[in-house]
Amino acid sequence: MQNEKAFSGPKRSVRFQTRAKLERESSPHPADQHVGRQIATVRFQSDVSQAQLAGAIGISSQQLQKYENARNRVSASMLYEIAKVLGVPVSRFFEGLPGNEIGSGSTLRPVDERIEFIASAEGRRLIEGLMRLRPRLRARVSTLIVALGEEFVALDAKKEYEVASEPAPAERKTADGWVGSALPAKT
Repeated sequence: MQNEKAFSGPKRSVRFQTRAKLERESSPHPADQHVGRQIATVRFQSDVSQAQLAGAIGISSQQLQKYENARNRVSASMLYEIAKVLGVPVSRFFEGLPGNEIGSGSTLRPVDERIEFIASAEGRRLIEGLMRLRPRLRARVSTLIVALGEEFVALDAKKEYEVASEPAPAERKTADGWVGSALPAKT
């Protein structure tokens, strides 16, 4: 009986530790997500395919994809090998990571948000979908996307202009166009 009581505590503790560990493992750490996106971004900037990089470092393309999507963590030695193949310092993969600032005087190169999008899973899916289209249709879809983007920029600019040109809440226009106070005049 005493033996059962002695073992009931640790079992419960192990069960809670296992559950907590599973919860931590189910969602990737933000640092792993950042490093994965940076690997994809640098790879894209270097014009290296997943298959080329994976072959150069001795892993499968699927494993590299898991690193880039933060489904698997990248070990220090693997990050070193990736950096060596891509010709960048290992620190490049940590640039822009909150809390990783070198000092107040350091200036980091801004990451072009277009490249970041293309390196993202959504960007890769979009590009893969576009590449399946015939060239003429792909050009028409691209033209449509550009036109939509310009239309939304114009709408946003118009809204900003309208908001900026509206009279202040305490002002109103009179019938003859003069701006007067919305508050009653003191007599």
